Amino acid sequence: MSTTLTTTQLPMIESKTLQLAFAAARTQEVITQYLSTSLTKQGYISATPATLSFLSTLECGENCGSEIARNLGVSRQQVAKTVRQFCQLGYLRQVNSIGKQKEIIFTKSGEQLMFDSRLLLAELDKIISEKLGNATLEATENGLSKIQSVVAQLDTT
Repeated sequence: MSTTLTTTQLPMIESKTLQLAFAAARTQEVITQYLSTSLTKQGYISATPATLSFLSTLECGENCGSEIARNLGVSRQQVAKTVRQFCQLGYLRQVNSIGKQKEIIFTKSGEQLMFDSRLLLAELDKIISEKLGNATLEATENGLSKIQSVVAQLDTT
């Protein structure tokens, strides 16, 4: 990584936190791409990384559009548009709820997609554990959780 900016020649301080953030983002990208590719080979032609990212934010039971929007940091209109697309693909359905709200629920196809996704991720767990050791996998997860906790505490003070 460059240590200076070319226009002003300001020195850029090295940051392990920045390196960690980039590594975590790349790790998420390669895992999601692996999952997408594997699911596509199983016949889920619409299992793109974006599809999987959206569906992974949903609860297995009932979901509310406004809550999804809050969790993703997007508008309710964007969620409604995306949900309509997933309803057309057969992964989600909407049912009337209180007032104008609609509950968003996985269809059987959507549940099967999520089941197959979890199965692939469990198999990936085994591969990573075999290559790196289960202790490394657990230590990495624990370390990331601790970093999230520290940063979250800074954000609230």
